[in-house]
Amino acid sequence: MTIKYDAVVMKTMSLFENITKAMLKDFYIDEVNGMMTFVVMPGNMRNALGKDASNVKRMQAKFEKRIKIVEYNDDVLRFIRNMIMPLKADDIERTGENEITIHSDDTQTKGLLIGRNAANLRNLEKNVQRYFSQIKEIKVV
Repeated sequence: MTIKYDAVVMKTMSLFENITKAMLKDFYIDEVNGMMTFVVMPGNMRNALGKDASNVKRMQAKFEKRIKIVEYNDDVLRFIRNMIMPLKADDIERTGENEITIHSDDTQTKGLLIGRNAANLRNLEKNVQRYFSQIKEIKVV
């Protein structure tokens, strides 16, 4: 999948990097959750958040939208764990070549991961496929 940026996205990414001093890998607007998602390079999460999440608060006030900051990882399992934060999964494993299963004993966590009509789960799949195109399906058990 080729990612293309327009002038508005480039400006937003530049503003984020200037405010947070964190290296940004990607930015997109998550239409399902209605929030701006910033994917930072590994090791840049502390800078991106700022002391007491001050950078997040500043960015939310500036854009008048909710902000989500995710730390990128080359390991798809670790990246998914970062994507679902603050939800905690008991285990995330590859169950096939193109399939990942998230295990959670907490029914509330399962419900939040799946969402109504599996909207959250399909959205997570779409966002993970942005970086790991070989992943075809994510399941929650």
